Amino acid sequence: MAQDFNINDSLQGVWEKLGMWMDSLILSLPNFLLAVLVFILFIVAAKYIGKILSSVLKFKVKQDSIREITIKIVKVLVIAIGFFVALGLLNLNTVLTSVLAGAGVVGLAVGLALQGTLNNTFSGILLSFLPELQIGDWIENNGYAGKVIEISLRSIKIKEADNNIVIIPNSQVIDAPFKNFSRTPRSRVMVSCGVSYNSNLEQVKDLTIETIQSLYPPSTNEEVEFMYQEFGDSSINFVVRFWTNARTKKEILIAQSEAIITIKKVFDQKAINIPFPIRTIDFSNTLGIEKSSE
Repeated sequence: MAQDFNINDSLQGVWEKLGMWMDSLILSLPNFLLAVLVFILFIVAAKYIGKILSSVLKFKVKQDSIREITIKIVKVLVIAIGFFVALGLLNLNTVLTSVLAGAGVVGLAVGLALQGTLNNTFSGILLSFLPELQIGDWIENNGYAGKVIEISLRSIKIKEADNNIVIIPNSQVIDAPFKNFSRTPRSRVMVSCGVSYNSNLEQVKDLTIETIQSLYPPSTNEEVEFMYQEFGDSSINFVVRFWTNARTKKEILIAQSEAIITIKKVFDQKAINIPFPIRTIDFSNTLGIEKSSE
């Protein structure tokens, strides 16, 4: 026969259970207060670490958004460490293990889902600290050339010479070679030309070097270089290389234009011919023409 339900015994059991929980709470109260204190200390530490990091990054990173995101990430990491330390002080090893396991699974899932985005994000952080690439530089990358106007966590934005905006993902900038015209104050400029076959080649060489040296005086350890390249169809071709102050592609084009104008003017004064392309047409007729008899 089933035992009759006794409400007094049930209430007694509930009170005993609550008493055990209360005793456990009182015993663990010091650890709880210590855990709360440690967690608060980590929050305060994250705040001051963020300020110190902001002062350091102010001289390293020009992009404000990247600097702020980096500081936030560091703060979150410090607070997360404080959270796990507090759980350890509460002897919640099982909870701590479960949280870490869950974080690992969630992190793996998020990482696989956002692989491309995360790659661009980390590449953007690397680019922000890369001294070879700064806002305002003129670069060539992935077939595009322009001035860097923005570096974000996803991409860099450049403005081309035709005023069009090109957005390149950070991962492509990191993985592909890029040319930066703005990292060096001096650039070497090359101009190609040709003179007629009856020209005095020594005179042409000396005159060209003298002209370029007067237009763009070389600095220490620099020189104007002149080399004949080939016997062309209608001219003997040469290239002259010289140095000038240029940090952008436009400045290099300006230097080339000025050099071409000056060389042409000097050659005209010295009667040195820059020939047009010449084509010879043979009109000889080897076929006999027979006159019809009347």
